[in-house]
Amino acid sequence: MDLLIVEPLEDEVTQWLSSRHSVRYAPELAHDPRAFRQALYNVRSLIVPPSVTIDAKALHYAPVLRVVGRVSAGAENIDLEACARAGVEVVRSLTATAQAEAEFMIGALLSLLRRVPVVGSDGMRVGRELGSCTVGLVGMAPSARSMSQLLEPFGSKVVGYDPSLHASDPVWERWKVRAMGLRELLETSDAVCVQLNYFSRYHGLLGERFLPFCKPDQVIVSIAHSGLFDEKALAAGLASGRIAAAWLDSLEPGALDEGRPLATMDTLQITPRVASTTRESRLRSAWAVARRIDELLSLTPAAQAEFKPTTPGVAFDLEAGPVSP
Repeated sequence: MDLLIVEPLEDEVTQWLSSRHSVRYAPELAHDPRAFRQALYNVRSLIVPPSVTIDAKALHYAPVLRVVGRVSAGAENIDLEACARAGVEVVRSLTATAQAEAEFMIGALLSLLRRVPVVGSDGMRVGRELGSCTVGLVGMAPSARSMSQLLEPFGSKVVGYDPSLHASDPVWERWKVRAMGLRELLETSDAVCVQLNYFSRYHGLLGERFLPFCKPDQVIVSIAHSGLFDEKALAAGLASGRIAAAWLDSLEPGALDEGRPLATMDTLQITPRVASTTRESRLRSAWAVARRIDELLSLTPAAQAEFKPTTPGVAFDLEAGPVSP
């Protein structure tokens, strides 16, 4: 079988793939791990949702698998290193969701700045305008470029930090973002947007080493993996009021359980990873992934498949293109 589709896709994308390859569309397998593993034996490519884990154990049941596609944002459910060792390429679009994520963060900032008042010079508690704010971008993901473009008409100053980019990298000037160190960014910014790609080495990066230096009354919006935050340091910042409010679009299970530091924070807002999920972004991403899988399947017939392995920790990037083949 050329392709097993477990993640629900738009009909037009599924029909296009079915006209070119042998396809099984079985979203019900996402809820039956045993049946899913059994279905992998003769599958050359997969498209899976966030709820399905692709790790060394799953790959053991997939001897001819060479491509894994991911339409929804994030790839935490896919062990990139295990895929690399198995010669399986991970295909997803890193640009298709950028506009949706940027619009979400802009909306969240407007809401927090207006809804969570601060004390003005006249002693009144009032909201703030985005145009008067310095906005710090942590992580120069594709959504950061969209954020910079959307913030320009507001008149906001935009600064940024990314541990993987040198301050002299031309991307800063091209995206019209002023590079800063993380501590300086937190000390300077009225609002912070976090979209840094998560790797284990960044776990707890936004913790007691940096969060105590946040500019007073700062608001934080994050669409990144919540593991970037140290929950004790974030809770302390919220409790003290130094961080006026935070909005996380992803939070690890159990983080709000009784006894955990963030459990009683009424200035913390959580949404279930909705930033990247819009009708338009899903269609862009689905077409990008479908085209790449079609290309790989067409170039490498089953009898003589030779695929370029995925570099550990780096997913294959796809440029967002038209929404029809």
